Amino acid sequence: MADGTNDKPLVLVLGATGFTGQSIVDGLSKSNNFRVEALVRPASLSKPEVAALREAGVGIRTGDITDDPDKLREVLRGVDVLISAVLAWLIDEQKEIFRAAKDVGVKRVVPCDWATPGAKGLRELHDKKLSIREFVQELGVPYTFLDVGWWMQISLPLPARSATSMKAKTYQVFGDGTNRFLVTDLRHIGTYVARVVADPRTLNHAVMIWEDEPTQLEAHEIGERLSGEEASLKAQREYVQAEDLLRWVSEGKADLARGIDTPDVLLKVHWNMYMYSMHILAENTLENAKRLGYLDARELYPDIPRFTLEDFAKGFYAEENPAGNVYARHD
Repeated sequence: MADGTNDKPLVLVLGATGFTGQSIVDGLSKSNNFRVEALVRPASLSKPEVAALREAGVGIRTGDITDDPDKLREVLRGVDVLISAVLAWLIDEQKEIFRAAKDVGVKRVVPCDWATPGAKGLRELHDKKLSIREFVQELGVPYTFLDVGWWMQISLPLPARSATSMKAKTYQVFGDGTNRFLVTDLRHIGTYVARVVADPRTLNHAVMIWEDEPTQLEAHEIGERLSGEEASLKAQREYVQAEDLLRWVSEGKADLARGIDTPDVLLKVHWNMYMYSMHILAENTLENAKRLGYLDARELYPDIPRFTLEDFAKGFYAEENPAGNVYARHD
């Protein structure tokens, strides 16, 4: 073709209709450097989210990561980069599609990470992601591992008008609130991904995507100041200590051991372990990420404009229901 479209690398995205997947697809498409396609299960082809992908010019391939190896190899024909943003309970199911990716010569795979860095042995979900990383490395398929810190969308105290059941959790401050934590606007993840997967420097490396690194106290102070509800939000601050977090996790695990696996119980375990990792152990910091061997996305791409949590908060508190769509999955 005269515009060279067919010469552009083909990126296939798994989980393209999820929050992270939508950001990835958007960033790849806006870069104009890729052909972008999404893998969609047959049962989901008629969903509005898939129609929106089509309207945005995203190609649709029909399949499922649980398909047999022959089908997976067929669905990956011609793919240059495979990016996974699957749901949490599908993390372990990625192995066969990565095997198929190696078989057909995919040039780079990006497993589903998209969260906070840290050591193995603390968070069950994070451990599953690390196990997939080890599998990919042993498999020998070229890779890039990507973490993004914590979303800005869930880093600020919510105003009174918010209707989510998670609202009380946003008033919690862990320890003394002075440990820094990496945050990224969910909407900007794809902008960085488009740069990372086109960059030979990031091949066979882990990359830390981040935009700001406030303390939790700074995040609360930003929220209180820009929300228009300073006195109310300050009064609702709840200081939570490490022993409280560990007790809640222990209670949740006891419920799971008794076969009680409701969303509230799962949240009690996993949410609180992430809070412990970030705000007590300070694992979600640039210093720790570099210690673990991550490349720094802001050092790699200094031309991407700086965007702070305060910049984000100005628009956040102008919304009718801030982060309502993000928190809705927990309601």
